[in-house]
Amino acid sequence: MLHSIYGEKDAVANQTSVNTPKQRNAGLIRNDDTCRRVKSTQQQMAIFMSRIFIIAFAALFTLSACVEPGPVLGPDGKPLPRVYRISAGNAGSIQLRMLDSINALRGAAGASPLTLNSQLTAAAATHSLDMSVQNRAWHFGSDASSPLDRVKRTGYPGMMRGENISETYETEIETLSAWMEKPGTRSVILDPKSTNMGFSWRQDPNGKIWWTLVTGG
Repeated sequence: MLHSIYGEKDAVANQTSVNTPKQRNAGLIRNDDTCRRVKSTQQQMAIFMSRIFIIAFAALFTLSACVEPGPVLGPDGKPLPRVYRISAGNAGSIQLRMLDSINALRGAAGASPLTLNSQLTAAAATHSLDMSVQNRAWHFGSDASSPLDRVKRTGYPGMMRGENISETYETEIETLSAWMEKPGTRSVILDPKSTNMGFSWRQDPNGKIWWTLVTGG
């Protein structure tokens, strides 16, 4: 587990690495929110709902991406990660599916719904591409930019609230479920002060996906 502190004003980056070959996730949330706990019953409900979404949207995955047949075994005899292929024509449906899933989780936790914001999505897309170039899942760009810097560059009029990132071969809904399992990334998703979100990704030729979620308010 890695933690990196972002020093400008009260932004704090909570970086978490999952020790599996499939996924590494990290979340950033502003410091004024880290002192606030989501009620345990709401957390349990949110985690339960996230798992339900994986099943509920399973039928849609075949429409939104091509998954290679498997399992393919590696040299150790264990199954290799299955590749979730994203086509250019499915970008809109993936973003809307993520938005609907997040808003359902927020509703279960008593938080207001988010709206998809093009400026925050641009900041997310920039960082996903940069993480791919760096081959590293973390919150800072190759130009040393922070999440706050990237959001400011887009002209977003509000305040950057949080950023979740992931390096994975998994789908967006599986990634959302993984984020909901970790307190830091879950707090970004359920932050009651957030009103907007941006969501984007970069997929490498080998199928690895760099997901980025940015929230603002």
